[in-house]
Amino acid sequence: MAVSVKKREGENSSAVVYRFTRKVQRSGVLREFRKRRFHGRRVNRSKRRRSALHRDQRKAEIEQAKKLGTFWK
Repeated sequence: MAVSVKKREGENSSAVVYRFTRKVQRSGVLREFRKRRFHGRRVNRSKRRRSALHRDQRKAEIEQAKKLGTFWK
């Protein structure tokens, strides 16, 4: 997906930059980058499950502490 542009004879640098930006936009590199920007790695099933169990356990502990009056934020 590498995009390259070579300067033509008699061409000024702003025209080269313009051609480069147009070529990048048409190639879809930026669109692909923006799509993958915040895409993290997939977490395996056991780790997701442990995390959910931990969340549920912590939530239950907080509810119990609220009932006893020992939890304040």
